[in-house]
Amino acid sequence: MNTNNYTAAVNFGRGHSFSIFLLKAFLSLLFILSFFILTAFLPPSYKIARLKYNGGGDWYGDRTALPNLVKFCNDNIGTNFYPDEAIVEPGSAELFNYPYVFVTGHGNIIFSQQEAQNLRSYLVGGGFLHICDNYGFDKFIRLEMKKVFPELDFVELPASHPIFNQKYKFPNGLPKVHEHEGKRAQGFALIYQGRVVCFYDFETDLGNGWEDLGVYSADSPEIHQKALQMGANLVQYAMSN
Repeated sequence: MNTNNYTAAVNFGRGHSFSIFLLKAFLSLLFILSFFILTAFLPPSYKIARLKYNGGGDWYGDRTALPNLVKFCNDNIGTNFYPDEAIVEPGSAELFNYPYVFVTGHGNIIFSQQEAQNLRSYLVGGGFLHICDNYGFDKFIRLEMKKVFPELDFVELPASHPIFNQKYKFPNGLPKVHEHEGKRAQGFALIYQGRVVCFYDFETDLGNGWEDLGVYSADSPEIHQKALQMGANLVQYAMSN
């Protein structure tokens, strides 16, 4: 083969390879765009649920929190939740319909043995429970979660844990939202077979931070945004683990 023909063949090969690369890149981009376009028009697939419990505590607190979290997640991490929250009891079979369940309150909470067993089955089977200490909840919720997982203790998660390093990065761990007693924010977890099945935000009150701006005068737009970002991380972790 003469030099000119060889050079032409090499150039053709390079050009052909580059064309294939561009085609693959275009098809990948087209797939991603199609996914987001279809997701935007598909009907919502899941709801986030609030746990309604016995014992007299105010399970219904932070009324605007979950709708705001849902909107933030749908807008920023690609979820497709219904805009309104579901209400579910710990002993209900409907519990298994929800990938993420939120529970909050200031006072007493009681699980029956059947409720504790049902909640355990839900969590072991892939569910996720987010406990939000709305101040005064700690001594009650810890006792009840011992009914659910008598063999497990809450452990504090380090800032390096994936929960703090999803889409939004929190190099110092759980952000501080509400002061309450001025203690540092702590993120506790129950870990079952290597997976966080229950996350407990303590001395921060993420739920209050998700509420409409103006509900709490001390919550700045920056605090509101950080609280929602942390909530989105929890949802993202729950949906992928």
